[in-house]
Amino acid sequence: MKKPGWIVLLLGLIVGCFFIAGPDRFLDLEALKESRNDLQQTYRQQPLLVIGVYALTYIVMAALSFPGATVLTLAGGAMFGVWVGVPVVLLSATVGATLAFWMARYLLREPVQRRFGDRLEAINRGLERDGVFYLFSLRLAPVFPFFLINLLMGLTTLPSSTYFWVSLVGMFAGTVVYVNAGTQLAAVVELADIMSPALMASFTALALFPWLARWVVAQIRTRRLYARWPKPARFDRNLIVIGAGAAGLVSAYIAAAVRARVTLIEHHKMGGDCLNYGCVPSKALIRTAGFLHQTRHCEALGVRQARADYDFADVMARVQRIVRTVEPHDSAERYARMGVEVLHGKAVVTSPWSVAVNGQTLTARAIVIATGARPAVPEIPGLEAVRHYTSDTIWMLTERPERLIVLGGGPIGCELAQAFARLDCRVMQIVRSGLLPREDPDAAASVKAALQADGVTLLTHTEVLRCEQEGDAQFLVVRDQGGEPRKLPFDALLCAVGRVARTEGFGLEQLGIPVSSQRTIETNAWLQTVYPNIYVCGDAAGPYQFTHIAAHQAWYASVNALFGTVKRFKVDYSVIPWTTFTDPEVARVGLSEMEAQARRIAYEVTRFDLAGLDRAITDEAAYGFVKVLTVPGSDRILGVCIVSNRAGDLLAEFVLAMKHGLGLNKILNTIHTYPTWSEAGKYAAGEWKRAHAPQRLLHWLECYHGKRRGQQRTDMDN
Repeated sequence: MKKPGWIVLLLGLIVGCFFIAGPDRFLDLEALKESRNDLQQTYRQQPLLVIGVYALTYIVMAALSFPGATVLTLAGGAMFGVWVGVPVVLLSATVGATLAFWMARYLLREPVQRRFGDRLEAINRGLERDGVFYLFSLRLAPVFPFFLINLLMGLTTLPSSTYFWVSLVGMFAGTVVYVNAGTQLAAVVELADIMSPALMASFTALALFPWLARWVVAQIRTRRLYARWPKPARFDRNLIVIGAGAAGLVSAYIAAAVRARVTLIEHHKMGGDCLNYGCVPSKALIRTAGFLHQTRHCEALGVRQARADYDFADVMARVQRIVRTVEPHDSAERYARMGVEVLHGKAVVTSPWSVAVNGQTLTARAIVIATGARPAVPEIPGLEAVRHYTSDTIWMLTERPERLIVLGGGPIGCELAQAFARLDCRVMQIVRSGLLPREDPDAAASVKAALQADGVTLLTHTEVLRCEQEGDAQFLVVRDQGGEPRKLPFDALLCAVGRVARTEGFGLEQLGIPVSSQRTIETNAWLQTVYPNIYVCGDAAGPYQFTHIAAHQAWYASVNALFGTVKRFKVDYSVIPWTTFTDPEVARVGLSEMEAQARRIAYEVTRFDLAGLDRAITDEAAYGFVKVLTVPGSDRILGVCIVSNRAGDLLAEFVLAMKHGLGLNKILNTIHTYPTWSEAGKYAAGEWKRAHAPQRLLHWLECYHGKRRGQQRTDMDN
């Protein structure tokens, strides 16, 4: 919302008049001493009027952040004494500070949030959680200028009511000191006399007291929590890791690499979901489906005819072969060679330091829970009676389903719907709202068009009612936007509606470790649970369900678990990339346009269409785009979305740039091999550069070159 210009103009005039008139000469310590008797006499004659004028003056000066608050506070003590001066000064200062807070919020917060909202997000989250403590500490510590606190806090999301009462309480001690000094004005030679080093140190200690008290309370609570469990005199291990998926494997690897004694426990398959049910098998299936798609469109490559005969069972057998090929990378034998003790069995945490498995109890100084997630199965009446699958069980198929219904429009649903459609299944995809809801509409639209081109029938904004079986026939009953129920026949039903963290059956309930509303295990910024020596990483911790984020968190969990008493690290979620492996792929890092708009962050969009990329043209894949969001007027990258044949690979350059603070100019000035897909990043940077070309300088250069051409003709004529 655009602010009325007259408000800014009026404030400017008031501030200008203040400094032109020079009233600061009246807010001088010597001037106050000279007029003290007159002020006291006036107060005795008209106490209410003097208090009112004084309070109004103080409020206006504090609201407009004028200098002189210290002298005014001393004047309050000199005129009114302690018992009247303290409440008058305190209330006036708090009202004035709140008005300054409101002005900063009204005039400055929106533009600041729009420009720096991505950087201020962490500050706002911290204030939501600990705003009272931060503000109270700042009000008590005299080293922080109060007017600066007013302005900076106005730029945040701290509630006004919280700001008022915390300021009122926080400024009480300092107000008493200065008002009391005002009652003994003759003894004050200069303002620095009031706040001696000892007194400033006392206030600083007082400012730290809430944090110290909070820490003590937390320590007492933690000690009581641990008191329920007997602590072993010694520990068998440094670390126990539960779960051998991506997060657990990396945790165990890091522990072994730093020569800690570590035990890794897995009750099912090494490698977890990614190797056995997710990333590896799905990409293997997508590769075969993509090859079949290419043979059917061979004319684009100048090939008149290409024939590919296949058997669905052989395709699924290849998927399992790929899994077996990758399997040794995550095998128990490999990790045993690294020095990790690998146990196969069901792990149950029996105390903060012990885990029961296979009839024995193991102890460790720290435990890392990396139990992953499982597919969410929707509660659909009649589902158990029909042939249904999840992303875990779909790989059991050996016979191609002629009619496949896919529930869900997220990455898993879209990837598998397209792959099975290219394997000659008649696929119908049912989505409650729209496809890829976390992506921008232009990216989702590209995937939608590709799915439909591959023969996928899309039913969006559709409600699933129940499953029915009539003899050998199976039906899914849905209600679309028209409101009429429809019976959809199918041979197989794939539920791809998300994943849920595995938190049950590991003893967490007995220990009282809380689980969030998203069904993930609650942790702090260091991935600790309510028991500081029990850590969580991967899908069980959230908030992202990506293999690479699980590995990222595992570093923090294992390092904090092993070295947290010396140094610990907060998890860095500042640059999170991900890719949906449809054709075209959708890869993203940082802010999307939807997120920037929702958070009211200002941005510019630079877009490069891959129809202009030479390598994409030679590969008959000249479709898609690179979209970069930047800070207005700057090359600093806020977010990137790539829709293309190799989007996941192209994204890496932008992830590196964002992680290390490199702008588009750096990408533009980097040599990229020709002809490669990687040039797309450079060309996108070039589009930004052209849009921000210095037009005035270019005009001068045009004039310069024009004169040079004229000068050359003159020289030739001579």
